[in-house]
Amino acid sequence: MHTDNTSEAAGQARELPVVVQRLWGDAAPRRRGPKPALSVAQIVDAAMALADAEGLAAVSMARVAEAVGYTPMALYRHVSGKDELLILMSDAMATDLPDVPMEAGWRAGLEVWTRAQIDLALSRPWMLELPLSAAPPGPNRVRWMDQAFGVLREVDLPADEKLAIVGLLAQHVLGEARVHVETHRAAVQKVRREAGLPDSTPEAELDPAAVEAADPYADFEAVLGRYAGPTEYPNLFASFAAWPGTAVDAPADDDISFGITIVLDGIEAYLRRRGAIGEAAPCDATP
Repeated sequence: MHTDNTSEAAGQARELPVVVQRLWGDAAPRRRGPKPALSVAQIVDAAMALADAEGLAAVSMARVAEAVGYTPMALYRHVSGKDELLILMSDAMATDLPDVPMEAGWRAGLEVWTRAQIDLALSRPWMLELPLSAAPPGPNRVRWMDQAFGVLREVDLPADEKLAIVGLLAQHVLGEARVHVETHRAAVQKVRREAGLPDSTPEAELDPAAVEAADPYADFEAVLGRYAGPTEYPNLFASFAAWPGTAVDAPADDDISFGITIVLDGIEAYLRRRGAIGEAAPCDATP
């Protein structure tokens, strides 16, 4: 039987970029002598701590060097520059993601997988400014992808379709997290401005209720209900005219869960159409 090993041979022959080798611990062997006091892990940890405290814009080779107690030149012996540092940071962030319960089933597992990434982005907003789309996959991000494939192991789909589902959820993570992060930043800035406080005022010193009330979307439904008239906006008017003005019957406990539920509903419908999972049992089914 003939086997086409062209792609495999090409992959073996091609020299991967140094940053990829460094991500996977496959850098050139270290020369003899005492172990260097500074490591890539220390540099990345310092950069992430700096981003946590002051945002990604504060991360520079000079600032990171100061944080680890070395000169910038010493950093360049381990990291080629800021672009590579950001790639290393994007992979290191994945170590903060929890393990996904494999026994929970594909849908519950993907819900945990998706929510964990949104929560991480909300706790570390600078994640959204990293060049995620351009960063090569490192061991920590691939480990996280492997967990998604783990919860999909009983789903009868080829690998490329499973990868497409994982990619769809990753896009939802970025969009959902960005909306929450940006609206929260806008609310915090509005409270500072209205209180006459400088931009450097820590959020911890602001009134949480005032920040919540300053959310740009806090009155969105009320604005539509009041100003979307029947002539200019007949479809909005018809919907909001029948709306009671409350969300007590919302299908999820918060808007993040609601978004994940809708996306997973669509994925489930696709899986059933493809015959990748069994048909749902009727609601009135008896044992």
